[in-house]
Amino acid sequence: MSTSPFQLSGRSALVTGGSKGIGLAIAAEFAKAGADVMICSRGRQRLDEAAGALRAIAPGVKIEALVADMAQRPEANRLAAEALARLGKVDILVNNAGWNIPQAIDQIKDEDWDYCVELNLNNVMALTRAIVPGMKERGWGRVIHISSVMGLGSTAERNVYSATKAALVGMCRATALDLGPFGITVNCIAPGPIATEMPMSILSKEQQDSFSRRTALGRWGKPEEIAFPALLLASDAGSYITGSVIVVDGGVLANVF
Repeated sequence: MSTSPFQLSGRSALVTGGSKGIGLAIAAEFAKAGADVMICSRGRQRLDEAAGALRAIAPGVKIEALVADMAQRPEANRLAAEALARLGKVDILVNNAGWNIPQAIDQIKDEDWDYCVELNLNNVMALTRAIVPGMKERGWGRVIHISSVMGLGSTAERNVYSATKAALVGMCRATALDLGPFGITVNCIAPGPIATEMPMSILSKEQQDSFSRRTALGRWGKPEEIAFPALLLASDAGSYITGSVIVVDGGVLANVF
């Protein structure tokens, strides 16, 4: 039996937005480390495909999937109840679901602002609120919010995205103080440019190349390069990290000029 501090055998994890990109990569690393995993997403077909892929790479663990729209507040409680029923417990919560609608400050539509705030921030609070009581009872837990370098810096037309991702950092720090006495850590990961569907669908080729040039490494990151830090935070290897923001940006924030 492995004694690696990165091992997650006996743990159960819930990953939102887990059917693709960063969420799927995180779910895969957790499953390979021995955790039972539940993923959620809005689309049934892609969700089923992702669950099948996870079962193929980690046949010894339980993989569950649930269609849920995290932009709808009641879905948080339903997801929490389903995860607890199917997994028995949730030791690790990864709040990954999110979206970005680029708009200049004087062009923001109320419905777009409200949608992103509900998805990127409000339901993160609601789902965390629903899951942490069980963690407190067991005296162990991990909460990981996927923030962004756009919550620490920004660029034009990222008003709602930067606002919500910065708010996650503030909430993370407060929640870490709430839950630390119960053996629960709470952290953020702040990805830089990661080649997932969201940025590739809203950025032009010129913008994509510009983001690459902003990094020290001269390239976009891969989803698994976020999954490995998530494994650190989810496991005993990260037991003394809490209230922190791990920046995984290829050196973007180092590039002042």
